[in-house]
Amino acid sequence: MDFWEVLKERKSVREYSEEKIKNEDLEKIIDAARLAPTARKVEPWEFIVITSKKSLGELGEITDHGKFLAAAAAGIVVVSKDTKYYLEDCSAATENILLAATALGIGACWIAGDKKDYAGAICECLGVPQDYKLVSIVSLGYPKSKTEFSKKRPLESVLHWERCSACNQSFRSKRDDGR
Repeated sequence: MDFWEVLKERKSVREYSEEKIKNEDLEKIIDAARLAPTARKVEPWEFIVITSKKSLGELGEITDHGKFLAAAAAGIVVVSKDTKYYLEDCSAATENILLAATALGIGACWIAGDKKDYAGAICECLGVPQDYKLVSIVSLGYPKSKTEFSKKRPLESVLHWERCSACNQSFRSKRDDGR
Protein backbone atom coordinates (compact mmCIF):
# COMPACT_ATOMS: atom_id res chain seq x y z
CA MET A 1 0.00 0.00 0.00
CA ASP A 2 1.50 3.36 -0.91
CA PHE A 3 1.70 6.24 1.56
CA TRP A 4 -1.35 8.17 0.34
CA GLU A 5 -3.46 5.04 0.27
CA VAL A 6 -2.43 4.26 3.86
CA LEU A 7 -3.50 7.74 4.96
CA LYS A 8 -6.84 7.44 3.18
CA GLU A 9 -7.51 3.88 4.44
CA ARG A 10 -6.63 4.43 8.10
CA LYS A 11 -9.67 4.32 10.35
CA SER A 12 -10.50 3.31 13.91
CA VAL A 13 -11.35 -0.40 14.01
CA ARG A 14 -12.99 -1.78 17.15
CA GLU A 15 -14.24 -5.19 15.98
CA TYR A 16 -11.71 -7.89 15.20
CA SER A 17 -11.57 -11.38 13.75
CA GLU A 18 -9.98 -14.22 15.71
CA GLU A 19 -6.87 -14.20 13.49
CA LYS A 20 -3.58 -13.72 15.35
CA ILE A 21 -1.00 -11.16 14.31
CA LYS A 22 2.47 -12.48 13.53
CA ASN A 23 5.22 -11.33 15.90
CA GLU A 24 7.16 -10.20 12.83
CA ASP A 25 4.33 -7.76 11.97
CA LEU A 26 4.13 -6.52 15.57
CA GLU A 27 7.87 -5.86 15.45
CA LYS A 28 7.47 -3.92 12.19
CA ILE A 29 4.79 -1.80 13.84
CA ILE A 30 7.03 -1.05 16.83
CA ASP A 31 9.91 -0.29 14.47
CA ALA A 32 7.70 2.30 12.76
CA ALA A 33 6.83 3.78 16.16
CA ARG A 34 10.45 4.18 17.21
CA LEU A 35 11.18 6.04 13.97
CA ALA A 36 8.75 8.84 14.89
CA PRO A 37 10.07 12.37 15.24
CA THR A 38 11.17 13.30 18.74
CA ALA A 39 11.97 16.70 20.24
CA ARG A 40 15.63 17.13 21.12
CA LYS A 41 16.26 13.51 20.05
CA VAL A 42 15.13 12.33 23.49
CA GLU A 43 13.13 9.25 22.37
CA PRO A 44 11.33 9.03 25.74
CA TRP A 45 9.05 6.16 24.74
CA GLU A 46 8.74 2.50 25.63
CA PHE A 47 6.33 0.14 23.87
CA ILE A 48 4.69 -2.78 25.66
CA VAL A 49 3.12 -5.36 23.34
CA ILE A 50 0.31 -7.40 24.88
CA THR A 51 -0.96 -10.55 23.16
CA SER A 52 -2.42 -12.48 26.11
CA LYS A 53 -6.23 -12.52 25.84
CA LYS A 54 -6.44 -12.45 29.64
CA SER A 55 -4.24 -9.35 29.89
CA LEU A 56 -6.06 -7.61 27.02
CA GLY A 57 -9.37 -8.23 28.78
CA GLU A 58 -8.04 -6.92 32.10
CA LEU A 59 -6.64 -3.78 30.49
CA GLY A 60 -9.87 -3.21 28.58
CA GLU A 61 -11.85 -3.40 31.83
CA ILE A 62 -9.65 -0.75 33.44
CA THR A 63 -10.28 1.78 30.64
CA ASP A 64 -13.46 3.79 30.32
CA HIS A 65 -13.95 3.52 26.53
CA GLY A 66 -11.64 0.65 25.55
CA LYS A 67 -13.60 -2.47 26.47
CA PHE A 68 -13.16 -3.70 22.87
CA LEU A 69 -9.47 -4.27 23.68
CA ALA A 70 -10.55 -7.67 25.01
CA ALA A 71 -11.45 -8.77 21.45
CA ALA A 72 -8.18 -7.54 19.93
CA ALA A 73 -5.38 -9.84 18.82
CA ALA A 74 -2.83 -7.51 20.42
CA GLY A 75 -2.45 -4.20 22.15
CA ILE A 76 0.42 -1.77 22.29
CA VAL A 77 0.80 0.37 25.37
CA VAL A 78 2.89 3.50 24.85
CA VAL A 79 4.53 4.88 27.98
CA SER A 80 7.03 7.66 28.35
CA LYS A 81 9.61 9.15 30.61
CA ASP A 82 8.23 12.42 31.95
CA THR A 83 10.03 14.80 29.60
CA LYS A 84 9.06 18.27 28.40
CA TYR A 85 7.66 17.00 25.07
CA TYR A 86 6.58 13.47 26.03
CA LEU A 87 3.04 13.95 24.74
CA GLU A 88 4.10 15.27 21.33
CA ASP A 89 6.79 12.61 20.91
CA CYS A 90 4.62 9.68 21.94
CA SER A 91 1.60 10.94 19.99
CA ALA A 92 3.78 10.95 16.87
CA ALA A 93 4.90 7.40 17.70
CA THR A 94 1.27 6.36 18.24
CA GLU A 95 0.28 7.77 14.85
CA ASN A 96 3.11 5.76 13.27
CA ILE A 97 1.68 2.65 14.96
CA LEU A 98 -1.74 3.36 13.41
CA LEU A 99 -0.28 3.97 9.95
CA ALA A 100 2.03 0.93 10.04
CA ALA A 101 -0.87 -1.29 11.12
CA THR A 102 -2.97 0.01 8.23
CA ALA A 103 -0.13 -0.63 5.76
CA LEU A 104 -0.04 -4.25 6.98
CA GLY A 105 -3.82 -4.69 6.66
CA ILE A 106 -4.27 -4.68 10.44
CA GLY A 107 -7.05 -2.68 12.07
CA ALA A 108 -6.22 -0.43 15.01
CA CYS A 109 -7.81 2.00 17.41
CA TRP A 110 -6.14 4.62 19.62
CA ILE A 111 -7.41 4.42 23.19
CA ALA A 112 -6.63 7.50 25.27
CA GLY A 113 -4.15 7.21 28.09
CA ASP A 114 -2.56 10.52 29.02
CA LYS A 115 -4.31 12.30 31.88
CA LYS A 116 -7.01 9.60 32.15
CA ASP A 117 -8.07 8.53 35.65
CA TYR A 118 -7.11 4.94 34.83
CA ALA A 119 -3.54 5.77 33.67
CA GLY A 120 -1.96 4.83 37.00
CA ALA A 121 -3.84 1.53 37.17
CA ILE A 122 -2.72 0.57 33.65
CA CYS A 123 0.90 1.39 34.48
CA GLU A 124 0.74 -0.51 37.75
CA CYS A 125 -0.83 -3.53 36.03
CA LEU A 126 2.07 -3.62 33.55
CA GLY A 127 4.88 -2.92 36.01
CA VAL A 128 5.69 0.49 34.54
CA PRO A 129 7.95 2.62 36.78
CA GLN A 130 6.14 5.43 38.62
CA ASP A 131 8.14 8.16 36.89
CA TYR A 132 6.68 7.14 33.49
CA LYS A 133 3.42 8.35 31.98
CA LEU A 134 0.82 6.38 30.03
CA VAL A 135 0.31 8.11 26.69
CA SER A 136 -1.81 5.69 24.69
CA ILE A 137 -3.07 2.18 24.23
CA VAL A 138 -3.60 0.89 20.71
CA SER A 139 -5.78 -2.13 20.04
CA LEU A 140 -4.79 -4.22 17.02
CA GLY A 141 -6.45 -6.97 15.04
CA TYR A 142 -7.65 -7.95 11.62
CA PRO A 143 -10.99 -6.24 10.99
CA LYS A 144 -14.02 -8.47 11.52
CA SER A 145 -15.74 -6.81 8.59
CA LYS A 146 -15.08 -4.09 6.06
CA THR A 147 -15.95 -0.75 7.60
CA GLU A 148 -16.58 2.38 5.64
CA PHE A 149 -14.21 5.26 6.02
CA SER A 150 -15.92 8.14 7.77
CA LYS A 151 -16.02 11.30 5.73
CA LYS A 152 -13.46 13.96 6.57
CA ARG A 153 -13.92 17.67 6.09
CA PRO A 154 -12.98 18.65 2.53
CA LEU A 155 -9.52 20.08 1.93
CA GLU A 156 -10.87 23.50 0.97
CA SER A 157 -12.61 23.84 4.35
CA VAL A 158 -9.42 23.27 6.37
CA LEU A 159 -6.71 24.75 4.13
CA HIS A 160 -5.86 28.40 4.66
CA TRP A 161 -3.14 30.33 2.85
CA GLU A 162 -1.16 32.93 4.81
CA ARG A 163 -3.85 33.46 7.49
CA CYS A 164 -6.53 31.37 9.15
CA SER A 165 -9.72 32.78 7.67
CA ALA A 166 -11.96 30.85 10.09
CA CYS A 167 -9.94 32.05 13.09
CA ASN A 168 -9.64 35.59 11.80
CA GLN A 169 -13.37 35.83 11.16
CA SER A 170 -14.19 35.46 14.86
CA PHE A 171 -11.30 37.77 15.78
CA ARG A 172 -12.50 40.44 13.33
CA SER A 173 -16.06 40.34 14.64
CA LYS A 174 -14.77 41.01 18.15
CA ARG A 175 -12.59 43.85 16.89
CA ASP A 176 -15.51 45.35 14.93
CA ASP A 177 -17.48 45.42 18.22
CA GLY A 178 -14.77 47.63 19.70
CA ARG A 179 -13.24 44.88 21.88
